[in-house]
Amino acid sequence: MHFSIPDTSEITDGSGSTFTSFNIHINGVFHCTARFSLLFSFHEQLKKEFGVNNLPPFPPKKLFQVAGPKLEERRQMLERYIQIVSQEVAIANSDVFNQFLLTAQQETQKEQSENVSLDVYLMNGHKISIGVVSTDQTEDVLESVASQIDLPEDFVYYFGLYLVCKEASDGEMTIVRKLQDFESPYISLKSATKQGVHRIVLRKSYWDSSFDDELLANKVTMNLLYVQAVNDIERRWVITTKEQQEHLKSLQQKGSKREFLRLARTLKHYGYMQFHPCVADYPHDQSHVLIAAGNKELSFRVKLAPDSVKEGSFKITRIRCWRITTTVPEGVRQTDSTQLELSFEYLMARDSLQWITIQSDQAILMSMCLQGMVEELIMKKQGKKMKKPSDRSKKGKRSFNRENSIASTLTQQPSSEAEENTSSKVLLSHKPVPNPLKFSDLKSLKGKGNDAVGNSAFDAAIGDDDL
Repeated sequence: MHFSIPDTSEITDGSGSTFTSFNIHINGVFHCTARFSLLFSFHEQLKKEFGVNNLPPFPPKKLFQVAGPKLEERRQMLERYIQIVSQEVAIANSDVFNQFLLTAQQETQKEQSENVSLDVYLMNGHKISIGVVSTDQTEDVLESVASQIDLPEDFVYYFGLYLVCKEASDGEMTIVRKLQDFESPYISLKSATKQGVHRIVLRKSYWDSSFDDELLANKVTMNLLYVQAVNDIERRWVITTKEQQEHLKSLQQKGSKREFLRLARTLKHYGYMQFHPCVADYPHDQSHVLIAAGNKELSFRVKLAPDSVKEGSFKITRIRCWRITTTVPEGVRQTDSTQLELSFEYLMARDSLQWITIQSDQAILMSMCLQGMVEELIMKKQGKKMKKPSDRSKKGKRSFNRENSIASTLTQQPSSEAEENTSSKVLLSHKPVPNPLKFSDLKSLKGKGNDAVGNSAFDAAIGDDDL
């Protein structure tokens, strides 16, 4: 996950008093705003849960309200704090962490809990209408969808909910991101719809196509795989020859879904997610590339000439670390105009590391795909299985303490401090090893002008055997 606090807002309460609130963005999207007292309460609850020695430093309380350079220093410290704790798997998966973000989202959007109807779609446009509570988090909604379509419990978390948007240029539905458990799908969809046509779709959430074997025996899961495979082939995400297209069409007309899937699985880029055309500095500066993620790699198709394409791939087991950098032009606010870059440090040969940078408005989605593939690889190495709804319900949930929450009557205005910050870079770093890490294990990795956070457990988790 990629967290940033790019700016602040001036909040006015019902009595006319004003205070500063910090705007939290997650995976490139504004999620919530939280005043310092609420963030401090969050830190205190994490201390009780995990111990102060397992947390990074938190900015100290001040007797008087901070402003100017002191406020900017606090913003940077809070941003760094939440970036580090979000990299700790135990914390990021905890109820305290998820309920804090869910509560803050609910209160920022002034959303009251109420029974609502939510539409979730399959990739062929089939609509599934379910009844939910407006503040239900993602896993609650996913389980409701699964129940509605009789998806067996063993296979619920082989699938996920994704936010997609309709492109104004061609009407195509583009995947924006996978919805996380710290957010309410209803609230997130409602917020996204203000920026254009969006919907929530159900897609498989794994990358290793061998998992298909477990799903083909069940009629419901096989149909979900079939619907997605047909859509991916129609989008040309899956590479086919003319003969293969004709064979697939024949199987589709016969209704031979299982045979269709067996053939589809043999095709290049089956199960991959393809991104919009973008620019990279490999194999040379300003290379025009088409990138797809899947099968434990990032696939590059580089356009060398109008009729010449060079293909290559970067294996996730050879990526030492990666980071997202948001570059903001001079004279504009961070939320107005940004350029996203995904950079990763790749082991080209033994003892030869090279940074590769991609400029794309889908850089964060690429990063989340990398993270998902790595987590899946580690899960399989450790002999673990996909979780089930029953695993989740056993531990029970504790709600976040709302004592310092933002009242629903508050209004927001951009702060002068945010407008003064005319040029900056927000650095978000990830090490592709989802093992629990101690903060003493974090080390600084030099690269391209800024420090990226690396995890010393990387070599132990991936190892030279995978090179």
